[in-house]
Amino acid sequence: MSQAFDVGIVGAGIVGLAHAYLAARAGRSVVVFDRDHQANGASVRNFGFVTVTGQSAGDTWRRALYSREIWAEVAEAAGIEICHRGLLMLAHSDPAAEVLAQFATHEMGQGCTLLDRQALQHRYAYAHDPNLVAGLASPHELRMDSRTAIPRFAAFLAERYGVVFQRPVAVTGIGRSRVQYAGGETAARHIIICPGHDYASLYPEVFARHPVRQCKLQMLRLSAPAWRLHSAVMSDLGLVRYAGYGAAASLDAVTALLQATEADALARGIHLIVVQNADGSLVVGDSHDYAPTIDDFADEATDDAILNLARRTLDLDGCRVLERWVGVYGKADRDALIERVDERVAVVAVTSGTGASTAFGLAADCFKALKIEV
Repeated sequence: MSQAFDVGIVGAGIVGLAHAYLAARAGRSVVVFDRDHQANGASVRNFGFVTVTGQSAGDTWRRALYSREIWAEVAEAAGIEICHRGLLMLAHSDPAAEVLAQFATHEMGQGCTLLDRQALQHRYAYAHDPNLVAGLASPHELRMDSRTAIPRFAAFLAERYGVVFQRPVAVTGIGRSRVQYAGGETAARHIIICPGHDYASLYPEVFARHPVRQCKLQMLRLSAPAWRLHSAVMSDLGLVRYAGYGAAASLDAVTALLQATEADALARGIHLIVVQNADGSLVVGDSHDYAPTIDDFADEATDDAILNLARRTLDLDGCRVLERWVGVYGKADRDALIERVDERVAVVAVTSGTGASTAFGLAADCFKALKIEV
């Protein structure tokens, strides 16, 4: 392309689109390159769930709070439907209920409401597990259907802000203020690499310094039940997967209890998340399996374990499986990476499965590192 841009972005997943939005909103000219015709990786193979409550204290929680506000702005402007709001975290034991009570007193628990068993039964009749002890209702979360929201977001960027998308274009290298690809190159004053879980194509030395594995998720979509979700639902297995609940002093007791009662689920990396689409269908998951490179095959026993946990927790009578899929994201010893290659180039990657939840906050931090006002 002969046109020169203020910002060039490699990767049109949610992290790339978040960078494009903040830059374009600030009046910068933006071009986005992606090797595929449409988003088909981690950005669409997920819950579409913008999670604030339970995120790691510090940068991740801060980025999630910021991202939730920007998501609300984007959804309204782009006509992206918010399927439901909030989170209900369920406690199936007294130690788990104590963790929720302790978390509610923490800064990250502000705005959340503790619910006893009677309140749960009255407000959330579909949470029918007789072993439920308590719950924590958070108002902070949003949920969109990623498979429609991400394409709509990209179209909105092009329509409203004139963001240029180059698809399918496989970027082969980065020169001095140049994005290089087969057949040509495009000038961009600043370049941001958002590679998803591709750690080999561009700047592999960055990821060599921060060893990253791949995480495979198994997820399912179920036919609509006879009720509507008030909010996303999680079970107390999530207490040991979401680092923010570590602020509760009694989390060790929950971990020990789950190791005794839910050993198979823990071994498969399962924790329950249930969200609902506009058509009423439910997205249910998920599991976590780590490898240097994941395979593409789903384990039936893991799907069964996810479904059994969901059916123990919620009234899913008559719901049948409509779809199954395998998701993937990168996993490192930190939630995200922002690394400046030089004064005009940065590599940005989510390495914790929190892309939908933190992408806008991550983009704001990246622009700050590059000294770009947005």
